[in-house]
Amino acid sequence: MTVNEILSKARKEKRTVLTEIEAKQIFKEAGLNCTDTRLALSKDEAVSLSEEIGFPVVLKISSVDITHKSDAGGIKLNLTDKAAVENAFDEIMASAKDKFPDADIEGVSVQSMVKPGIEIIMGMTKDAQFGPVIMFGVGGILVEVLNDVAFRIVPLERRDASEMIKEIKGYKLLEGYRGHDPADIPYLEDMLLKLSAFVDDTPEIKEIDVNPVFTYKDGAVVVDARIMLEEVE
Repeated sequence: MTVNEILSKARKEKRTVLTEIEAKQIFKEAGLNCTDTRLALSKDEAVSLSEEIGFPVVLKISSVDITHKSDAGGIKLNLTDKAAVENAFDEIMASAKDKFPDADIEGVSVQSMVKPGIEIIMGMTKDAQFGPVIMFGVGGILVEVLNDVAFRIVPLERRDASEMIKEIKGYKLLEGYRGHDPADIPYLEDMLLKLSAFVDDTPEIKEIDVNPVFTYKDGAVVVDARIMLEEVE
């Protein structure tokens, strides 16, 4: 589906939160590299999609009512065969229904398991005075601990993207710390510029959380993503 089709569908369903799958479809259209992620409505479909995507895979709970999937026991990593997927599906569903009994659960997302990289976060919030603001920083679980982030007002120029990346304390990690591969900084700059352009063109988006993004020496990939829409009066 196109961006407009996804947003229209959410509006018809009176939702302000998009699913991870919808968010990744939108970001792919915006030019961001995302993990191959598909929706499975049943255990058999989860197995079939896993075989299509190719093992190993990741299963995640798919529900707009469950923001932090790990809190629901809703993530299973590095599943290498049919039996592992079947067990993971059952465990995810049971845990999510137990911990979030009122949540509307549509199924599980099945996605490719990608190699780990340095984790960063990109996002957007709306400032009451300045409007849309792009954020960049150290990602994964450390974002809430370290709060190592930089901000710039939309639209970004390449100079802005470059300064944001170099501004964070975690830039040393991106340069290649203690033998680790450095991140592809020009690629990250391009991602920030594409995100800025998308935000500038899509005023109905209220908030974006792209976390984590795995960075490599030759590119980067969006592993998880969340989009919130403005309320309709």
